[in-house]
Amino acid sequence: MKAKPKALEMKKPFPLLFPHTHSSFQTPLLLPHSTQPRACYVVEEVKELPQTECPGLSIPQMGPCLYRCTLQLPELSVVSGTFKKKKDAEQSAAEIAIEKLGICTEAIDPTPQEAQESLVSRIAYIFSEKFVVCDHPLSGHIRATLLRKGDLCGSIPISVIAFYDAKLFSLCKCINPEVESNPFLVISYIMNATANLHQFLATSERHLWIRRLSPYPQDIIESLMKENGSQECIQVTAVHIPSSVEQSIEAVTLHISSREYYLDIIAYELGFEDASNVLISRNLGKASSETRLFFTASKSYLLDLSSKFPNGKETLYLKGSLNVRASYFAGQDITGDAILASIGYTRKSRDLFYEDVTVRLYYRMLLGKTPGGIYKLSREAMLASELPSRFTSRANWRGSLPRDILCMFCRQHRLSEPLFSFHPIKTTSGLSGSCLKVAESDENVIECVNGVSVTSPKHSDSELFKCEIKLLSRCGDLILSCSPKDCYKKQNDAIQNASLKVLSWLNMCFRSMILPFEQLYETADNFNIQIYFKNIIRDILAGQSTHNGQLNGIQCNNLVESIYMNSSCDMLGNIVHSLKIEGPYSGVCPSNGSLPCIRYSVSLAVEGENLKEVIEVCDEFEFEVGIGAVVSYVEDVVMQMSVGQCAYFSSNLLTTELIFASAGDSVKMLASLSSNCCMEYEISLIRVAEPPEERMEQALFSPPLSKQRVEFAVQQILESHATTLIDFGCGSGSLLEALLNYPTSLKKMAGVDISQKGLSRAAKVLNSKLVTNSDAGGQLTSIKSVILYEGSITNFGSQLHGFDIGTCLEVIEHMDEDQACLFGDVALSSFRPRILIVSTPNFEYNVVLQKSNPPTQEQEESDEKTLLQSCKFRNHDHKFEWTREQFTQWACDLAARHNYNVEFSGVGGSADVEPGYASQIAVFKRDWKLEDDVLKHADEHHYSIIWEWNSKKE
Repeated sequence: MKAKPKALEMKKPFPLLFPHTHSSFQTPLLLPHSTQPRACYVVEEVKELPQTECPGLSIPQMGPCLYRCTLQLPELSVVSGTFKKKKDAEQSAAEIAIEKLGICTEAIDPTPQEAQESLVSRIAYIFSEKFVVCDHPLSGHIRATLLRKGDLCGSIPISVIAFYDAKLFSLCKCINPEVESNPFLVISYIMNATANLHQFLATSERHLWIRRLSPYPQDIIESLMKENGSQECIQVTAVHIPSSVEQSIEAVTLHISSREYYLDIIAYELGFEDASNVLISRNLGKASSETRLFFTASKSYLLDLSSKFPNGKETLYLKGSLNVRASYFAGQDITGDAILASIGYTRKSRDLFYEDVTVRLYYRMLLGKTPGGIYKLSREAMLASELPSRFTSRANWRGSLPRDILCMFCRQHRLSEPLFSFHPIKTTSGLSGSCLKVAESDENVIECVNGVSVTSPKHSDSELFKCEIKLLSRCGDLILSCSPKDCYKKQNDAIQNASLKVLSWLNMCFRSMILPFEQLYETADNFNIQIYFKNIIRDILAGQSTHNGQLNGIQCNNLVESIYMNSSCDMLGNIVHSLKIEGPYSGVCPSNGSLPCIRYSVSLAVEGENLKEVIEVCDEFEFEVGIGAVVSYVEDVVMQMSVGQCAYFSSNLLTTELIFASAGDSVKMLASLSSNCCMEYEISLIRVAEPPEERMEQALFSPPLSKQRVEFAVQQILESHATTLIDFGCGSGSLLEALLNYPTSLKKMAGVDISQKGLSRAAKVLNSKLVTNSDAGGQLTSIKSVILYEGSITNFGSQLHGFDIGTCLEVIEHMDEDQACLFGDVALSSFRPRILIVSTPNFEYNVVLQKSNPPTQEQEESDEKTLLQSCKFRNHDHKFEWTREQFTQWACDLAARHNYNVEFSGVGGSADVEPGYASQIAVFKRDWKLEDDVLKHADEHHYSIIWEWNSKKE
């Protein structure tokens, strides 16, 4: 057990509810008054017997780890229910306590008049003696200004008050919601409120500062002098952003002593005498960040604030030379030169907090404003990675997930968190891919798939998911909505793919050299996105339109993309120069869908001189081939390599901002870029992880081979009028589950496997589907009995004897070759189904699956043996894979030994076109009746029943 006390100041007489904010919800936490004992959250792990999802399953199931929370308060003690997450248990306990204490948790926003009154009270409190000694960040500024000399002593810039006190900012938003989009309006409201405190506070007519009229007590001043007794000087690296885009971004050093107000030093750097004219942007990056832009206001703007606002003119905007780079960075208007620095006072310490901000960090923050840039930063590979175009699986994805990138993008552009909504879709048997509807009745639909007629029910209980995404501004205005047409079996796949659609479209907009606003609707339709023109221009793309032709850093490898969008591999020579691949050929090469891992370094070299600066180095960079997860010309080079080889080449494609975002020393990089230079790459292929067999097949076949195999089995069932079926090596029950979607003559199904884990999954899936069907009156399937056995398919047991149809789809290749042969003998000599369907991969087809570019006819004729020798098995778990000749020989010999007939077929590809079917199938048929006495001499093996379902019991 672990106690979790949480405490903050609260109102009397009861504990008050403070939200603990997460990305999509708020967790209420009870926080006691500082004078009372702290509330104590005690979370303990609970041992409970798991409630099985599958009645009758004989395999012991591990229950989830559950937690219960006890919340102890002075007034009472409450206990939550059990939850999978600790934070959910804490929230439940807090909610129970809130209900028992009768606390109202509904937040009621004040009216504009109430907010104005509260604003005056808040400003008066800020300049009180109590506030100056507390740990509030704004208190640190007040204490620092008390050390200033002359008339500046105690004078605090209004911009500091406006941007370092969240409560004050919230009150101003209640007065006028436009404060969110134009934060400098806060300064106007502060000045107006301060006018009501003229007996207590003094303001400047021409400068933006406020000062307390009566001095602070001497003991407070003496205490401050002791805290700042040393004359230690600190050096803080910051970035100077000139207003003119023709001037370069450069690093500056701020020298600040403990007796100086750091804003005065920043003002000096900007060419002013003191901080009175310095304005401050909102914090950039994380909410806890102290990274801000500091800039100066024009005199005309100061006059506007001091004279026009009291007369009622509230819409005030900065006048002067707009700094487009700084404005884009901050998401608000910035005038004149600006300083980007990470410095200020925090609640954690009374000392001045500071961190260095380098030019490299500036460009990385700039890159983080775009979807592709966020992904590059998550991979720490600015010059190699690209935002992938497809989400294949979570296991293969590297870097931040699309959903997380989208949430980060919204925060960077000060939007609300994205809204995700799921739409479950009840599907029919769902024959995906190309199919022709032949006939339709009230209950069934007949479709022709690959020349085979398949009958399926109009309605089934298969559930798929669609995810809809909406992006809204902070004010609640709808910016865009994305409603993809694609459906997915898992909610996570739906949300990741929908997020990637939005990101891909946004990335396309950011990458455009000249953003064609008039084509926004057309491009959005291609991504199933509906945009709201005015809102998206205002909240997202306005800064980008300002920066077209200026911020090339958000146009990552634009030339590469334009060349490679519709090009052949011959174009590689136009981008890559002096390609040299060294090292012996190992035969282990990347293929479509595989995960190669490379080690690379990129250097900036001056042509004709022996000068080279390393820009980026990555010891291990793994990516999935074929989804655009890496710069296209790098992937093309890697596809020509084998494990252990090294490639060297150069490229003239230079993206200045990406180079600065990668390089540590921007000064050296800038000097090199001014010369005739190029980028030199060194790549080593470390290893290649082969793609899952299913992933390789999905890339070429629609419907997937797994579905085509099911449809082949269904056709055999329909033709033979079989009533019983046994699936040898049923695994997690994918075939048995799929068969429940089809109206067949089957009454009984059984499955056998040696894996308890797979059988447990099969039982849960089948039970859920059968129970749903039973609740629907049993109209979706004719199955009356399903049973799962545990045991090896090479051992005979009478329980598996005499079924009408036996299936063994893509199983034997997972066994040793001699065991696969043994299974064939046991199946036809002892199990003796009337029909046995065996499928296994065609090894010759691996040439097609594992090559991104199929060989030419000349290569096929001259190098067939070489190509086959270079191919690998489709799955790391395969013990063997047979050619067509080997499979035919095995099946014919097996059928002859046991008096069966055998026919050959397959799915994926064609028997008449090389290299045949991707998955080869043998159908063994028995045309003689079984004799019961033959079993008397067989060695009996008893199979354990793992799970059984019978419709009579339901």
